[in-house]
Amino acid sequence: MKFIKSLFLLIILSIVVLFGAISFYLSKPLSPAPITFSLKAGSGLKSSVHQMQQAGVLNQEWAFVLLARALGKSALIKPGNYQLTEPVNPLQLLDLISNGRIEQTQISIIEGWSFKQLRAALNADTALLHDSMPLSDAEIMQRIGAVGTEPEGLFFPDTYRFASGSSDFVILKKAYQLLESHLQQSWKTRAPNLPLASPYQALILASIVEKETGQASDRPMIAAVFINRLNKKMLLQTDPTVIYGMGEHFDGNLRKRDLQTDTPYNTYTRLGLTPTPIALPGLASIEAVLHPAVSDALYFVAKGDGSSYFSSTLLEHNNAVNHFQK
Repeated sequence: MKFIKSLFLLIILSIVVLFGAISFYLSKPLSPAPITFSLKAGSGLKSSVHQMQQAGVLNQEWAFVLLARALGKSALIKPGNYQLTEPVNPLQLLDLISNGRIEQTQISIIEGWSFKQLRAALNADTALLHDSMPLSDAEIMQRIGAVGTEPEGLFFPDTYRFASGSSDFVILKKAYQLLESHLQQSWKTRAPNLPLASPYQALILASIVEKETGQASDRPMIAAVFINRLNKKMLLQTDPTVIYGMGEHFDGNLRKRDLQTDTPYNTYTRLGLTPTPIALPGLASIEAVLHPAVSDALYFVAKGDGSSYFSSTLLEHNNAVNHFQK
């Protein structure tokens, strides 16, 4: 009888010690903060725990593996980059990685960029995986499920948040879909009798307005000038299209001979819109094209302060050019 009592007390003591050890393990902070670590995609529980151990996040791999299995979270570990800004205990760490509370960062796509500039920005961002880097423009369009192979103008300028270690295709696909959404919505509410046959034509003109706008408040008037010119079958005669058509040959100085050299994008030699957009237009430029100012203006010239002066006749325009530029 005495032996049974001793054995019972030993078992109770062992249970108390075990629970005490478990309680101590669960409440003790694992590592000093701040600290960052990554979990690779496709990693199982043991591999993920080993990666955390290698990064200095925890010491006892087996204990954390047992904890994850005991709580039924061994299959819930999310890959990605994580950042600990303060010390955490094992339970907090398990909650973090099983819910995918990964480190977030952001990238901004700027109005007026070309797709080439967008690609350069993505390639330069160290928080992204550069999966698109070896691909052609057409291959990128195919990968994101886009219609057509020409990417210019089809990505919405905005600031995009993403998990560090994400593929750059996450940004490309989101920007493409957002542009499509904004463009289609704006097209539905467009002003009547515009000389634009499709949302894509509106996008082309919006890209030209984007590149011609120095002061935001001028956008509806600049759009009105181009709309009026299209209605009257006049040449658009806009320098940014010529520069775009010159590509790598443009050295920063636009000459008279450049305006006279025909390319598909030279609106001094070719009537109508360019074959594609020439830049990434923002929503304000899209809205300006589809809801232009009510005006009979056919010309505008930069005033030197970022704004433009608008004229309805060539004589008035030439006088404005002499006044503001000569």
